Amino acid sequence: MYSIHWEKRFQHIRDKYNSIYKVPLPVITPHVCRHTYCSNMAKNGMNPKTLQYLMGHSEIGVTLNTYDHVGFEDAVAEVIRLGIV
Repeated sequence: MYSIHWEKRFQHIRDKYNSIYKVPLPVITPHVCRHTYCSNMAKNGMNPKTLQYLMGHSEIGVTLNTYDHVGFEDAVAEVIRLGIV
């Protein structure tokens, strides 16, 4: 119920913005905002169990599969951070 409230608020803000400006805003939902936040936190090294709690995933596997998108640059930075190279 709480999420529906915020989704309606986001929709109202987007509709008002789109009625004023020529370049429309994309659809932004609380779910998208939460995923963006958690993606940034995962990239900055947040504990996966904390991400699991924030996203409300029942299993850690779901969280790990969702936030495992790292690139080569991320891997190099992590190796350098750990002092392996």
